Amino acid sequence: MLTHEANERLTRVGPGTPMGNLMRRYWHPIATKAELDKEPVLAVKLLGENLALYKEPDGSIGLMAERCPHRGASMVYGIPEDGGLRCPYHGWKFSPEGECLEQPAEPENSTFKHRVRTPAYPAQELGGLIWAYLGPSPAPLLPRWDVLVRDDLERNIGISHVPCNWLQCMENSMDPIHFEWLHCYYGNYVFTKMGKPPVMTHRKHLKIAFDLGEWGIHKRRLLEGDTEESDDWTVGHPILIPNILAVGDSNRPTFQIRVPVDDTHTLHYWYGTKKMPEGSPRQENVPIYDNPVFHDDGKLVVETINGQDMMAWVTQGPISLREAERLGTSDKGVIFYRSVLMDQMEKVARGEDPMGTVRDPAQNEMIVIPREGEALRGFQQNREVINDVFKDIVGTRR
Repeated sequence: MLTHEANERLTRVGPGTPMGNLMRRYWHPIATKAELDKEPVLAVKLLGENLALYKEPDGSIGLMAERCPHRGASMVYGIPEDGGLRCPYHGWKFSPEGECLEQPAEPENSTFKHRVRTPAYPAQELGGLIWAYLGPSPAPLLPRWDVLVRDDLERNIGISHVPCNWLQCMENSMDPIHFEWLHCYYGNYVFTKMGKPPVMTHRKHLKIAFDLGEWGIHKRRLLEGDTEESDDWTVGHPILIPNILAVGDSNRPTFQIRVPVDDTHTLHYWYGTKKMPEGSPRQENVPIYDNPVFHDDGKLVVETINGQDMMAWVTQGPISLREAERLGTSDKGVIFYRSVLMDQMEKVARGEDPMGTVRDPAQNEMIVIPREGEALRGFQQNREVINDVFKDIVGTRR
């Protein structure tokens, strides 16, 4: 178990908190390109800060505090123009760097505008997502992970608004054994109740292991019936520090990105891909869809693998009461992950870059993530039944 103080340290992400300081050293996705193409100014929230994301007529992207420093009106209703965003209330215009450029009602020779600024942050598009950096300058490079930049992949993005702290989502990824029970044993029970056949073969974990790498923690498992030559054991797949699960194989690599909106809400991106036939043109527009947490009647979705995960996260409460938990030996990945986060917070407190920071452009051409050949193949999933139920519940809603 953790102390209350340690739990607060790991979960709180607002300005000035230890975890908030760490999280502000990384780029986070805050919207999709498709959403910003549809509406050029969007209300977004990241790490407890209310922000206005906008696209200028020339396609440039900006991000600033939602509250105008003049009289507090929302910049989400502002007018995007070349060179910045104009407040709808009195026309004050702000640059992408947060400088006040114009105050139309002030005297022509006034220097007042030079003494007014608004918080503003870098934002970039990559892989169909809009990414933001809220930390100190100079900003690190936005990592060009392989799934975001490979020309041979067709992409889609699922979006879930999860009403709980981001750490609950990430700790799930450091717990390989949950797949055996939540998705196999419980999942088969759910499908049986629906009048459908069991969808997975239950197999026992013989061993689990966790190794610290350049970008995060590699998670490995040895399943009953496999040998230690299995790439589930020799390679596994990583959790990219601080908040990305990379899973899938080279033909269908995926990301699950858990973005801390605030202390009790997480914006979850299910970033899926599949390899396109050789010679196919690069995908220009990435479709997005809603991946619901709840059914229309308010019940949690438990008929999909994604929904089962979200049920486990949400039912722990807005912030899990870790001081009341009782961890066993099978929870060693969760314990290890917490210790790595604690170490990274200490590095930031010392003025150092945390792990996974990219500053070398040569290294950032494309960062290849090692993964097993086919993740979780040992569970022999009935993909046809699983996919049919997923389509019924999710659908393409956007």
